[in-house]
Amino acid sequence: MEKLLVLSRLLFQLLLIQTLLIHLASAQRNRNRPNNPQLEELRRLGLGNIINVPLYSDVPQSHYDFIVVGAGAAGCTLAARLSENPQWNVFLVEAGGVENLVHQVPVLAAHLQATASNWGYLSQPQRHACRGMPENKCALPRGKVLGGTSSINYMIYNRGNRRDFDGWAESGNPGWSYSEVLPYFLRSENAQLQGLEHSPYHNHSGPLSVEDVRHRSRLAHSYIRAAQEAGHPKTDYNGESQLGVSYVQATTQKGRRHSAFRAYIEPIRQRRRNLHILTQARVTRVLIDGATKSAYGVELIHQGRRYQVKARKEVILSAGSFNSPQLLMLSGIGPEDNLKAIEVPLVKALPVGRRMFDHMCHFGPTFVTNTTGQTLFASQIGPPVVKEFLLGRADTFMSSIGGVETLTFIKVPSAKSPASQPDIELIQVAGSLASDEGTALARGANFKPEIYDRMYKDLALRQQDHFSFLIMHFNPASVGRLWLHNRNPLEWPRIDPKYFSAPADVEHLLEGIKEAIRITQMPAMQALGTRLLDKPVPGCEHLKFASDDYWRCSIRTLSYTLHHQVATCKMGPETDPTSVVNHQLKVHGLRRLRVVDTSVIPVPPTAHTNAAAFMIGEKAADMIRSEWK
Repeated sequence: MEKLLVLSRLLFQLLLIQTLLIHLASAQRNRNRPNNPQLEELRRLGLGNIINVPLYSDVPQSHYDFIVVGAGAAGCTLAARLSENPQWNVFLVEAGGVENLVHQVPVLAAHLQATASNWGYLSQPQRHACRGMPENKCALPRGKVLGGTSSINYMIYNRGNRRDFDGWAESGNPGWSYSEVLPYFLRSENAQLQGLEHSPYHNHSGPLSVEDVRHRSRLAHSYIRAAQEAGHPKTDYNGESQLGVSYVQATTQKGRRHSAFRAYIEPIRQRRRNLHILTQARVTRVLIDGATKSAYGVELIHQGRRYQVKARKEVILSAGSFNSPQLLMLSGIGPEDNLKAIEVPLVKALPVGRRMFDHMCHFGPTFVTNTTGQTLFASQIGPPVVKEFLLGRADTFMSSIGGVETLTFIKVPSAKSPASQPDIELIQVAGSLASDEGTALARGANFKPEIYDRMYKDLALRQQDHFSFLIMHFNPASVGRLWLHNRNPLEWPRIDPKYFSAPADVEHLLEGIKEAIRITQMPAMQALGTRLLDKPVPGCEHLKFASDDYWRCSIRTLSYTLHHQVATCKMGPETDPTSVVNHQLKVHGLRRLRVVDTSVIPVPPTAHTNAAAFMIGEKAADMIRSEWK
């Protein structure tokens, strides 16, 4: 008991220090002064890495059976499953560090995107979107930590629609239909969801905790009733039908983030001697035998030293939708013209990075209410609530997943998708940029300061209760791409999502905004005095407020992406000229090289891709085990 109290006090102090650093950095910026570099570096590093990184820094051996590059949801899952065979030695390589206490606090999700746990990618300047960002560059957050994006995202667990996976199978990917992937979703899941204890769509014995968020505001309860009044049935969106409204299901465990690291790696680390893990290591290329077109290892840099590590069986890229294609191209696998331009010898010409889809969102609209104490504000963080959280309470606001409370899956009139497949997701959030006084959330989204100052600052000053929507489009027609501008493996790829290059994408989001507004006009929400925040979006003031053209302008200005980029290493048959890997996730024309992450997803899913990443890792493990048994 005494040890527990000492640990609790230590964690309490760490959290207070981290919170202090956030506020100090924020205060400096608000005074328009540059941040102290030493303070900024300490904040970005995370105090926990001082203790944790040495525990996940195995010196590379010369040979392993399998090398897994990237420790996100798919990579952690795959490494854990392959190392279940004690005869196989598995090497898991991660570019980032290790989670600390702050990663486990769900309400601090936005803060994590301003730390070293995020790669910090920015898009190329966008012609049709991201006008609320400096140089029209959208933020593209991706996890750079043991756990990957599952360690910095908003923890929403949404698998997708059965038509998504049936479509994959029908496009020449046998084994990927809904009935065939559902067992892998279930294998990963440990669900604690009220009222769904006996659902055939949920499992209760997997590694990954999926649970209800126990902190719910009055706003969420009223919104659920209002959505039902508007004709949206209550649903389990991971069950028989997605369409409808639901409280959010989250990858948390007893109110704390449950990432791929916490679910798959941490529980086995001490006893799984055949699993070696190296953090803060950058893989620079895959080693490929040009004569046999076989991958036989990787080259990596760790602490300034270059290593070549060999794989007896396979090299598996699980580095995500940006880094997996980057590594393929650095290794000579990609578009011939791009590789020739950067003088990388061609091993295999494939359309790596030539297609990229993403779920673009609109940040807003925001509504104010006559309630008090229901909206999340950073000023509520103090010793009493921190103490309760550390002592195990799962229903404080610190267990709110970045403020997300409910999801509504809707059809829109102009879409041409099947009747059972949603077009838009309405993500209801108990807050806005005002929740943290224009700091972490605004910085993570790369919004210009004027967005907060002119739209949200007054809400923060008055501590006015309010809530917002993120309106997310599931099936965009806009197609982006990524490429390399040089062969330096330590530089970013160039990423151009081409958001809203297809005008229909804007129109679908507009219809989603209108439906969100209609729901707030239902009796359950009107009983709270719900009304639209009437602060115009900077750059859209010349248009009549709340008109269609105003919202179109707002959509192109308050553009917001989550973590859902797909198709940069598209899965498909070799006869598909847009595909990079086959249905077994093997790179076309190469031996002993696979890509196992969400970059293989061929088209944008009706989902948040974190759940699919776990499924892909589970399924790939079975495919690999069956081949090498």
